[in-house]
Amino acid sequence: MTVFVCIDDTDSLESRGTGELAGLLALEVEKRGWGRCGSITRHQLFVHPDIPYTSHNSSMCFNVSMPEEHLGALTEFAADFLAGESAEGSDPGLCIAASERMRQPDLLVEFGYRAKRAVIEMKDAFELASETGVHLSCHGGTGQGVIGALAGVGLRLGGNDGRMRGSLEIPAVDGVARVKELLEHPEVDAVRTMEGASPDLEDRVRLVDKVKTVLLGGKLVLLVTADNDPDGVVRWRSCTRQQLKAY
Repeated sequence: MTVFVCIDDTDSLESRGTGELAGLLALEVEKRGWGRCGSITRHQLFVHPDIPYTSHNSSMCFNVSMPEEHLGALTEFAADFLAGESAEGSDPGLCIAASERMRQPDLLVEFGYRAKRAVIEMKDAFELASETGVHLSCHGGTGQGVIGALAGVGLRLGGNDGRMRGSLEIPAVDGVARVKELLEHPEVDAVRTMEGASPDLEDRVRLVDKVKTVLLGGKLVLLVTADNDPDGVVRWRSCTRQQLKAY
């Protein structure tokens, strides 16, 4: 089965970030032989004075391909992990959703997008979790992070929101690689321009800043934009973190 794991509000300004904890949790899942984890995606939520957050109000989500028999162990471990590893003063929340068990996933997607533009109460998150059959739990403080955790699962399910945590390591000569070489990376499903076009496989791409993919159409897409190469040899360049903020 495919299981989505999302955490939110686990950190403080002085502690490890939520992304780092998500990475450690994914490593533990694989180390224990419960399943194979996919990429971690960061989902930006609504920034508003009525919403407490550490720095950016974003949640972290990853998928796990695993046998159903390990779901209970994963859920129990993730809960204990957050309770023990989250920073003092944080309000960590955990959401675990098995795609084969959830009901009305469209409601989760809708919730995710609502959390990007509106203030939501914890009771609404718990009511929806119960209605859709997903695990949602608090692990410290006020537990306010359950809202972002549930929203992150919904946005990951929708397949059109989020950018990958960290950056890709891609072999390149003088910082340039062909599109076909980029597609050989296991965490790159497609290469597209900002306008949605697919560059030719032989086109060269200059790799700048931290190279990241974004989630579009359910795929991990490496976005590129036109390069100002005076010789015309390099046609594209990877998008910067600033350009990817919209995702």
